[in-house]
Amino acid sequence: MKKQLFHTGWTISRQPGKSMVEAMMSSEEEKEPIVLPYDAMIHEAVAKDTKNAGQTGYYPGKMYYYTKEFEAPQDWEDKLVQLEFEGSYGKTLIYLNGDYVGEQKYGYTNFYVTLNDSLNYGGNNHLEVVVNNEQEKNSRWYSGSGLYRNVQMYVANEVYVPADGVRIQTPEVSGDEAVVDVQIELNNRGLKKHAVKVEVTISNQNGGMEAKRVCPVTLFADGTEHIEQRLVIQNPKLWSVEEPNLYQCKIQILDGNKVWDEAEDTFGIRTLRLNPYSGLCVNGEPVKLRGACIHHDHGIIGAAELRDAETRKIKKLKEAGFNCIRMAHHPAGKTLLEVCDREGMLVMDEFSDMWTRTKNANDFANDFHENWEQIIEAMVAKDYNHPSVILYGMGNEIQEAGTAKGAQTGRKIHQKIKSLDPARYTTNAVNGIFACGDRFMEVVGQSMQQLGIPIPDMQQAARDGQQSSEQQSSAQGGSDALNSMMSVMVGPLADAIALHPIMTEMTEEFMETMDVAGYNYLTGRHAKEHELYPHRVVLGTETFPGDIANLWKTVQENTHVIGDMTWTGYDYLGEAGIGIFHYDGGVNFQAMYPERAAYIGDLDILGNRRPISYYREIIYGLRKTPYIGVERVNRYGKNIGQTPWMWKDNIASWTWNGYEGKTAVIDVLSDADEVELFLNGVSKGRKAAGKANDYMAVFQITYEPGELKAVAVRDGKACESFALNTAGKAEKLSIDTDRTTMEANGQDLAYVMIGLQDEAGNQNLWEEKEIAVQIEGAGSLAGFGSAEPSCERSYFDTVCKTYDGYVMAVIRAGLELGTTTLTVSAEGLEPLTISIEEI
Repeated sequence: MKKQLFHTGWTISRQPGKSMVEAMMSSEEEKEPIVLPYDAMIHEAVAKDTKNAGQTGYYPGKMYYYTKEFEAPQDWEDKLVQLEFEGSYGKTLIYLNGDYVGEQKYGYTNFYVTLNDSLNYGGNNHLEVVVNNEQEKNSRWYSGSGLYRNVQMYVANEVYVPADGVRIQTPEVSGDEAVVDVQIELNNRGLKKHAVKVEVTISNQNGGMEAKRVCPVTLFADGTEHIEQRLVIQNPKLWSVEEPNLYQCKIQILDGNKVWDEAEDTFGIRTLRLNPYSGLCVNGEPVKLRGACIHHDHGIIGAAELRDAETRKIKKLKEAGFNCIRMAHHPAGKTLLEVCDREGMLVMDEFSDMWTRTKNANDFANDFHENWEQIIEAMVAKDYNHPSVILYGMGNEIQEAGTAKGAQTGRKIHQKIKSLDPARYTTNAVNGIFACGDRFMEVVGQSMQQLGIPIPDMQQAARDGQQSSEQQSSAQGGSDALNSMMSVMVGPLADAIALHPIMTEMTEEFMETMDVAGYNYLTGRHAKEHELYPHRVVLGTETFPGDIANLWKTVQENTHVIGDMTWTGYDYLGEAGIGIFHYDGGVNFQAMYPERAAYIGDLDILGNRRPISYYREIIYGLRKTPYIGVERVNRYGKNIGQTPWMWKDNIASWTWNGYEGKTAVIDVLSDADEVELFLNGVSKGRKAAGKANDYMAVFQITYEPGELKAVAVRDGKACESFALNTAGKAEKLSIDTDRTTMEANGQDLAYVMIGLQDEAGNQNLWEEKEIAVQIEGAGSLAGFGSAEPSCERSYFDTVCKTYDGYVMAVIRAGLELGTTTLTVSAEGLEPLTISIEEI
């Protein structure tokens, strides 16, 4: 099938409270021209009274009407015409020339609609897509709204390969050769048979042909044939995280000199092996998953799945030391998977956040029984040819986990996935609190008694957690009561809870429904699992970020533990405030307007790395140079609200104007056995660090401006060093852009980081200034903002105050050739201008 991006010429209108008929009759003035992908939610004003509350960062969901006019050539009468929606958030109905042609209820899966019955051939056609996201409280995180992923147009001849009709495996791989198994679906829509030849050609990423095979096939009238071709590639270049080599498979259906159809797809040659003694092996080599859970939004530009946004996110995660992402908690988009293939990032793709029991009143549990098989089929078809995908997540913190019916559902989902893709593995992110259900307090009480902890204290904590949740008037949903309870899941008590016999009893059947036992916040079970279940493989599917030293030690010391997935690698919108440090009596997991972001990522929503990111990189063994995090000097001594998801409120800055002579707490992060700290050349002492001390030494000194330097000491000798320097007054702006040219395709993005510098060029993270941007030319502003997790402003405002020294503007390419000019200004500073050519 010929495939074309169907992204221009669209309009959107917002018609809350109107009927479909009224909305469809909206005036031209109410219709805004747009280019897809387009996340409608990020364009809404945050609203204190939205039922979504902090779950979506106070962004409301509404009803949206997307329309597009297009011509259908006369010769399409003999062709199959379909649209693919790669993702549409909200319950979606599609109409062509007034006729219903399809729908979708799950906002994260791709789906196809056939247009032929309603097309006006040789004339104009009116396409309407109605996306209803008004049923608020349907997501526990920022979902986005509307057509936030690509829409593709497919046109096929009488004989064709359908979309997702090519499946590629590499079942036999050695150093000298690889067998590539290509399975092809062939359709004949006509009323007579056709004798055709199917030509399969495999090329390397430089375009050189590696293998070719031709197969004769007779396609009978109105029928479908499935063929399988095995080709051999000599001296294959394998796909891996370090070397993500890709191949191209091209298929042609030939009838003499006539080409009925062509299909192309990329794939990688790699093998997977899994057992508790070797762990996870990729191409025969053991691999530990250095994993990051991520949501699908891109911070200040919302959830629009644009290739450059996905590429930037994956590159930054990989630079930070991660080699695997967990898509939390829904199927990944096609564009993201293509980027992971190209960049070398392993993927755990995930089915859903819930099954038959709701977490929000209007979530997917209401449609689970009717739709789960179709969604699994779509997810596997989407993922099948992507070498990056190694695991299918069947669910997240499923409430049925401790029940026989839950285990039965797990077996059905596992068997469904395996029937479609036997080469990959399944897991399920199990939360012990859900699994134990109403027996959890029994587990906690007995565990506390075992450790000599007063039980009434825990009972009061449980009541406080429940009361906290009730006080929110259900604004955040039942997940907040869960999160309050999970505050006990750290330290010795957490280990005792994880290993309690009731926990083992309640999870046993459910864990047998998957290939890899996935545990959320049950680290205490990881090492002991091999004693209890020698054939079980374990993955920390979700873990507290600050516990990485303990977690990674467990991963390294146990072959049956294949990795760890931190919550979370990249900050995101929604679940607002779970990582915000409160010094004013504020409480996490409550709906506190106008909190917008979770503020929990190793990287903030602009993509800047926080100290914990370097800490994790050191623990992974990927960084030798020490790093310094300074706990905010202006917050020293203040009471702090904190949860287990939060690590330290520190930044890499030694500029604290007005706090001279005050106490400063310095975190020196290093794998060296010792580190020495110097302030303006004077030693402030030497302390133990390294593995035995969780890779960190903490110093308490008096703040004075100058140079703060940490030196790694190995075998008594000074080695690698890292320094922070006090910045002077902000005297100028700095601009760092990731590109100076874009294609005029409406899809490309340019990321422009804007900061404050002193006269010597040092970044000043302390001062705050209002930064204004002005954009002219072919492109448009796709988002402008800071990493500030709590604000009311729109990301489309043209003025924003710096937060920790930075703001960022994202420019989206237009559809015409030309120059886009961005002018940046701030009071008292010289404006700066950059130009980006659209070619």
